[in-house]
Amino acid sequence: MLPLLHPALLLLLGATLTFRALRRALCRLPLPAHVRADPLRTWRWHNLLVSFAHSIVSGLWALLCVWQTPEMLVEIETAWSLSGYLLVCFSAGYFIHDTVDIVVSGQARASWEYLVHHVMAMGAFISGIFWSRFVGGGVLTLLVEVSNIFLTIRMMMKINNAQDLLLYKINKYVNLVMYFLFRLAPQAYLTYFFMQYVGQRSLGSFLLGILLMLDIMILIYFSRLLRSDFCPERVTSPQHKDKFLTE
Repeated sequence: MLPLLHPALLLLLGATLTFRALRRALCRLPLPAHVRADPLRTWRWHNLLVSFAHSIVSGLWALLCVWQTPEMLVEIETAWSLSGYLLVCFSAGYFIHDTVDIVVSGQARASWEYLVHHVMAMGAFISGIFWSRFVGGGVLTLLVEVSNIFLTIRMMMKINNAQDLLLYKINKYVNLVMYFLFRLAPQAYLTYFFMQYVGQRSLGSFLLGILLMLDIMILIYFSRLLRSDFCPERVTSPQHKDKFLTE
């Protein structure tokens, strides 16, 4: 059972409130004219700004954790460090904040894929936060945030209709490389590791189930990315212009 006064609850609350305060601060920044003219694009822009900040901090933090504690690459279940533990709590706080932001803003239906992802991520992080197991796995999972830096830049430029800029064209290739290095590769490695828990009634098998569902989502996102940036003639016009996951 989870203790009602577990110290991690304060860390989660603090991280969640930090991202809430960050969003309020970022909302004061000037908006591009194309974004400012549309309330939905304005919400998307602010939401992605917070996501961008989280990706920069947590992505670099995850790299630092692996550099400081390289045994996390091998001892995925038992390797532990204070920095890695705080990183997992920090990112869980972001997922809580973003989930609340999406629901309160009335974007739950359009952003249901994000909500599913966040719920699965928080479910996976529970083992590290409350039982100090698989903290190494949580850190390796957060290497994906390095890829998200460039993915978020791409999405923000699309929202601002800046696909014709040279920066977008350069970023789409950098984004593809980072997607392989920091999203597909770590996910494949973690899936291989957790396959040892197949058939067991354990926390590892529960995490394997979450990981396999995330694998499916990542492959779907990857196919959308390839279609949109490298095979645009195959992309049909979106049926729902309010969809949060822009291709």
